[in-house]
Amino acid sequence: MHYIAALDYEHLDNGVFLTSLARSLSEQQDNEDIRPIIIHTDSEYTERIIQTGVMRDEATVRSVKDLNKRLVALFADQGVSTIGINPYQRNFITLKNDELQLDHSFLESLPSRPVLLLSTLVQDLENDQTVVIELSRLLSFLNAKLETDQLFIFSKSDESEIFTDTIEADEYRWDTLDDEFRAKQIPKDFSTFNEPVRLTSARDFNQIPNLDHSILIDSPA
Repeated sequence: MHYIAALDYEHLDNGVFLTSLARSLSEQQDNEDIRPIIIHTDSEYTERIIQTGVMRDEATVRSVKDLNKRLVALFADQGVSTIGINPYQRNFITLKNDELQLDHSFLESLPSRPVLLLSTLVQDLENDQTVVIELSRLLSFLNAKLETDQLFIFSKSDESEIFTDTIEADEYRWDTLDDEFRAKQIPKDFSTFNEPVRLTSARDFNQIPNLDHSILIDSPA
């Protein structure tokens, strides 16, 4: 299974969640058929940098870079081999005329077994600067370019590690999700997402490629 999992703003400041996720990734490593890509945005850490007098744009870029390094170290502590990349490097992912482009040759040069950890930092070619794009946009873009098998996001509910036990169905649609479900389960970074994705928890993520402990949220009819 080739999948992409997205770490949103709220989860990236949650140490318990991140440690649980790292353990789940460690358990997946025994399956050679699993090819993971993890993508991440910034976190509340950005606000702490701003409080030191740094402007928001610069603080966000710094936050994302630091988080990429921290996640690689955290995953390594759990025995997860990870390649951390900020996609602006080597123009791996670029933005021009508001269109994203991917350098496939660079991607193909990377080893397939380690977890590939990508941030939301891309190179704006027109303005010759590094910019942050929306996490949901990066997820959609990579899925289209790489034709992955599954997309995963993580429930923002911390009430139960095995959250599927308390949810009535195992399949939903974006256009029919009720407000309570959205408020309790869907991270804000994906509040307007409309593509098929699986909702899971960090603990249940160790079940991959078994999808029984995840919830499909499908595209609108």
